[in-house]
Amino acid sequence: MKKKIIYIIIGLALVAVVVIRLKTNKETTQNRVYQYDKATCISVQVDTLELELSNTEHSFTGTFEPNKETKISAEIQGKIRTLLVDVGSIVNVGQALIQLDNSLLKLQLQSVEVQIEGLEVDVKRNTVLANADAIQGVQLEKTQLALKSAQVQKATLIEQIDKTTIKSSFNGIVTAKMTEEGAFAAPGMPLLQITDISKLKFTINVPEQKISQFVIGQSTQLTVDAFPEIVLKGEVSMIGSKANMGNSFPVQFLVSNTPDLKIKSGMSGSVLVAKTNEQKQIIIPASSIVGTNIKPQVYKVQDGKATLSDISISKRIGSKVVVSKGLTNGDVIVTNGFINLFDGANVSIKN
Repeated sequence: MKKKIIYIIIGLALVAVVVIRLKTNKETTQNRVYQYDKATCISVQVDTLELELSNTEHSFTGTFEPNKETKISAEIQGKIRTLLVDVGSIVNVGQALIQLDNSLLKLQLQSVEVQIEGLEVDVKRNTVLANADAIQGVQLEKTQLALKSAQVQKATLIEQIDKTTIKSSFNGIVTAKMTEEGAFAAPGMPLLQITDISKLKFTINVPEQKISQFVIGQSTQLTVDAFPEIVLKGEVSMIGSKANMGNSFPVQFLVSNTPDLKIKSGMSGSVLVAKTNEQKQIIIPASSIVGTNIKPQVYKVQDGKATLSDISISKRIGSKVVVSKGLTNGDVIVTNGFINLFDGANVSIKN
């Protein structure tokens, strides 16, 4: 019996020791933990709201195309004697690209020139004889007509010889070669493709609801997906008059390429169009919002206290939001200093 009492006493003593130790540890922990004084003023940054115009930005993607591109063909038939350029060659307007064989035409030209020399002598002789009434005037006229015919034939041959040299019609780059030396050229048969990318056409497709945002001559900025650091200036050059299958309209911009022609035909890019809303609205930084997307809130400051208030957001514009409900012109809201901030906290405003 005595042993039971002793065991009970020892057990109670152990329990008492544990309780005392736990209480001591709790007091020690509480002393070490920082106890925030809710009456202390919290330093915050604020913004006084004013009604302002909002800019809505819409981004449209599109593709760059050459401003000029054509397939070069010969104007007369002939065998290709020399190809003077290759794919990738930079060419200027009037530069020779292909030389056709013109040896036969040159021989014909020499023959006509000899004929002209003889006719010119005949015309001089017959003129003297006709003036002396040694021959009839009609004979002189025939000789003169024969000379004129030979001169026309010479001019025709010179023109044909000139056309055996195929030249570039504008500055550009050879982007395709469809023939080789020794091949036969004929009118309408493509031989080379010349592309001018010093100026580019950028085409986007715009929904009918947003087509009113574009006018001919309007300037805007374009970016290139491959070179995001490059910003180009574009000008609206065409607005489609007929919708495509997706019920959108093509809008085309004329763009000057970079000096080193970095932008190539077929590259993709985007254009950013800003539209100003004529109705003034309350616009606040998105970083000033607390709470959730479902229930956004802000801290209003009034009489030195921060009050948590519900708001409604109509749309987002970059790093800002348009507030449709919950805030009015002249309200002061907290924009920075949210640490330890709570509903009803005393606040001091930082400059």
